[in-house]
Amino acid sequence: MRKTVLLDRDGVIVEDIGYHYKIEDFKLIPNAVEGLKLLKDYKLVVITNQSGIGRGYFKFDDFEKFNNHLLKELEKYNIKIAKTYLCPHKPEDSCECRKPKIKLLKDAEEEMGIDLKKSFFIGDRKKDIDMGHSAGCKSILVLTGHGAKAKQESKANYVANDLLDAAKWIIEND
Repeated sequence: MRKTVLLDRDGVIVEDIGYHYKIEDFKLIPNAVEGLKLLKDYKLVVITNQSGIGRGYFKFDDFEKFNNHLLKELEKYNIKIAKTYLCPHKPEDSCECRKPKIKLLKDAEEEMGIDLKKSFFIGDRKKDIDMGHSAGCKSILVLTGHGAKAKQESKANYVANDLLDAAKWIIEND
C-alpha cells in the first residue's frame, strides 16, 4: 500500500482568491510544485470544500474545468493527483462531507485503500487540521493561504512555511 498525502487545494497548491473557478485566475503557490515533486513516492489526493457551488457563484462544471487545468499543469512536472474529493455545500447546509467532518477522508480511505493512520493531511485552515486529526492523520498547517491566521489555534503536528517545507518534514518524519 502506497503512503498517502491528502491536501487541501486552495491556499495550499493554488492561490486562494476566494471562490475562484476561472482558469485566468489560476496561479500556483510558490514552491507548491517543488513540494509535490518531493512527494513522488506518495499517493496524492486533494480534499476541498467548494461552497461557491452551493452558493451559486459557479457551477460544478466550472469547478471541473479549473481542477482539470490544475491537474494538467501538475502533470507537466510529472505530478499525479490520484483523485480530487470535494464538498459543494454551503456551511449552513450542515452536510456530512464539509471539512472538518471526515466523510471525504473516509470515502478516500474506502475507495483508494488508504490507511489514514499512516497518512498526512496538509491544509491552510484550522478545519483542515481538525479534519486530519479526527481521521487519525498527521496534520500539517502551511502558512500559505489562510495559514498565518490559523497558526495560533492550530494543533498541527507541524507548521510549515509552504508545501515544500511540508514535504521535507513528511519525508524526514515518515
